[in-house]
Parts: sequence; C-alpha cells; structure tokens
Amino acid sequence: MAGEFGTQFMPQMTISNYDNGWGEMQTVDADKICLHPGAHVFHYASTCFEGLKAFLHKDGSVKIFRMDKNIERLRQSSELLYLPPLDLELTQNMITSIVGQYKKEVPAAPASMYIRPTHIGTEAAIGKAAAPSDTSLLYILLSPVGDYFSGGEASLRILLDDIGVRCGPDHGMVKGGGNYASALKHCMRAHKEHNAHQVLFCPDGDIQETGAANFVLIDGDTIITKPLDDSFLHGVTRESVLTLSKSRGMSVEERNFGVEELLERCAKPGTEAGLAGTAAVLAAVTTFIYKGKEYQVGSGEPGPQIREIRGALNAIQWGEAEDTHSWLHTV
Repeated sequence: MAGEFGTQFMPQMTISNYDNGWGEMQTVDADKICLHPGAHVFHYASTCFEGLKAFLHKDGSVKIFRMDKNIERLRQSSELLYLPPLDLELTQNMITSIVGQYKKEVPAAPASMYIRPTHIGTEAAIGKAAAPSDTSLLYILLSPVGDYFSGGEASLRILLDDIGVRCGPDHGMVKGGGNYASALKHCMRAHKEHNAHQVLFCPDGDIQETGAANFVLIDGDTIITKPLDDSFLHGVTRESVLTLSKSRGMSVEERNFGVEELLERCAKPGTEAGLAGTAAVLAAVTTFIYKGKEYQVGSGEPGPQIREIRGALNAIQWGEAEDTHSWLHTV
C-alpha cells in the first residue's frame, strides 16, 4: 500500500449521533465532521476507539476478524469514560454496512482493510470537567493498510521504563485517546535518546505493556504474559495468540513477572519476545534497553515460535486455515 500505515481512507463512513437515544445510521463523506469548539471531546478527552481488520479471501469473500470482541471492548471503554451506552447491534450494522460498501476495495493478503470505530463526547459544555457528555457521535472509518512494519518481519528495540507509566493504573483497560497521549512523551524520548521503537512500561519493575501493544515472552514451550487487570489493555490479538499457543501444545502462564526475570530469561538461547496487536499482529522484539545497557533477546534475531504463531493467526485471517474458533464474520 502507498503511504504510511493508516493515512489512506475510504471516501465515506457510517455515523450515528446519540441525544437521548441513538439516531439512525447515516453514510456520509469521511473527510469531515461538524462539532462545536466547546465539544466535550476537545477539552476532556471523552474519546475511545477500536482497531480491527477485514480480510479478502481467495474465493472473493470478505471476513472481519473478531468483530464481536472489539465491539464489546468499545462498549466497555465507553462505559468507563461515562459516554452514552453503546448500542451493540447498531455498532455491528454500522461496521458491516461500510465494509460491505467497500467490499471490492478490500486489498488481498497480506494487506487488509483496517476498521476504526470511534466514539466521542459531543456536548458543547466546557464546564463539565468533572461530568460526562450527554451527547455523543459514533463513526466508522476504513483505511486500506499493508504491513505495519516496513520491510516485513520486525526486529524491535524496546526501552524498559520502570519509572514512567503509560496511564493511570486503574484506567489502562480503556482504549482511549488520553492513554495514548500520556504515553507519547515516553515513546518520543525513547526514540530520541535510545533509538528505541517502543517503551515497555514496567512501573516498580512490573512488566505491563508498550504504548501500543501487549507484551509476550516465550521461553521454550512456555508463553508468559501479564494477567488481565485494570492497568493495561485487554488485547484481542493477545487473547488470540494465547489461544493458538495452547492449541500448539504450549504452556500459557498469565502471571506477574518483573524486569529481573525478563532479562534473565532473555539471556537464554531460544528465548523470544513479542508485541501483540491488531496492526502489528505479533512482532518480534530482539533488543531491550535498560538503564543505559542493551540486552539481546535469545539469538538477537526474530525466532521461529513467534514467526509460526503469527503465521497461524494470519492463515485464519486470510482463509488459508480452518476457522475452528469462529473468529471470522462474513460481510
């Protein structure tokens, strides 16, 4: 795909407004929305969103991957931000309608159509710093995308940060703009000072997630990741990776672990580390940076386990393997 990831958009989107109830779905031009400058979202960050993908299969059908999980997470984020309650059926219809409209524009694998449902507070009320927006807007953007990491397989450098935090510890499970904004200064500093691609937040030494993806560690036939709590995003790709790992006979440990254990395991041959997310799928981490020192992960090259798990997930998404988990929704 031409251009950077997520910079191209389909000409139209679906929208619905909430004002004492959800209005009918409309299909409108995707290059603008009309909001009052005092809209709640601009001042108090009442915004959340999702990221999911539609895939073109060789038989010409288009499948959306795990739409139900993403809609449920958007509902949860909306609830935690005290936005008006999401209508799940309406949201699904808005997604399938606009994807169906651009069915012929969904690119062939390994590219896909990225889907961005977004829910924002629209009430013009700059006095509501400690109160929610009573009105809102839900819209669905589409963006055809290729690989998130240019050049194919990722080989990421990650800074371990045991001082900074991505967001409030009781707010991490919200997929909201405010969380990404608060992580940005740490990410920019890591890139400038350490040539790092991302920051893995480890407050008080506790391994959590990066600014944009969940983290997994693979040691032999064991995959280790932090258990779900309020401090970080409950990733749909993370869950999919763990499910596929179990089906491959791997042992899955969802438990807390720290920087010391991470670096100790990474020194062992065969250890692999990865970032799981919709955009990147499962990307290999080959170097950690901690307190000015670099630590190689395993061989220092992307390993076979992450490559194979990513391949198994892609095979389901692209229609090259049976969808035994009922993850795909036909448009």
